Amino acid sequence: MTFAAMTADVSAIREAHRRHQRRPKLAAMLILGSALLLAGCQTDNSESMIRVERAQGSEENIASLSSVIASNPSDPEGYNVRGSAYGRAGEFRRALADFDKAIELNPRFFQAYANRALVQRNMGNQQAAVGDYNAALQINPNYDVAYIGRGNLYRQAGQLDAAFNDFNKAIQLDTSDPRAYHNRGLIYQARNEHGQAIEDFSTAISLSPSSPEPYNGRGISYVAQGDDDNAFSDFNTAINLNGKVAESWANQALIYERRGEKAKASKSYSHALSLDPKYEPARAGLARVKSVS
Repeated sequence: MTFAAMTADVSAIREAHRRHQRRPKLAAMLILGSALLLAGCQTDNSESMIRVERAQGSEENIASLSSVIASNPSDPEGYNVRGSAYGRAGEFRRALADFDKAIELNPRFFQAYANRALVQRNMGNQQAAVGDYNAALQINPNYDVAYIGRGNLYRQAGQLDAAFNDFNKAIQLDTSDPRAYHNRGLIYQARNEHGQAIEDFSTAISLSPSSPEPYNGRGISYVAQGDDDNAFSDFNTAINLNGKVAESWANQALIYERRGEKAKASKSYSHALSLDPKYEPARAGLARVKSVS
């Protein structure tokens, strides 16, 4: 069977990716013999940890924040900021304690609820995270960050309609956060609505042009539409932006494989595995191209 005769199946590769991922990613691969299986990932990369500068998680910065708190222990903002720093440093229990204190001092501190939700999510406490996002939105129904965070939890749980509604709400609030468009694009992609997905990924790119993930996402939908040239361009851009993402190399390999360029496909699949040895779609792709070479 020629590559032109291959068909797209979004859900199967999504499941393969979900089983083998170690961190938020996007991917598109060929698996199950001659079937072309394409999809986006189950999690978004940009919310994997509280979005503060790396330096804010340093011991020096935390010590400085602690001094500020000692000088004004009744200010909830100090605990919220230090909690974010603890979260960035991976000190989740200390982060929770600070967000708890901030909320104790100001029960209507909706940003602290959303920050605590993100830490709860990273600790695997999904229901607690949803509860905190709900609390933030009850206080401030126009808080786009909470809609995006809760929507991503819903999406990870397979509740795509609820997730879609949350991302839509954030977009209706005129959010400038690219995650809303990126995550809604993933849902469009899961529904095989690739035209809408491409529009959302393109908007995410315009808002965050240095992030590789929306390029990977858009490329996946281009492949599903049979537009290999634009897909290849997007995958190469993703590699240029961050050459350490295994999915980008596996996606590039996919296009080489579809073009019949087995040696180049093998090299890119191998590089993807060197970056993430447990990334099964790349392993399957490498085995496939070797079996027909």
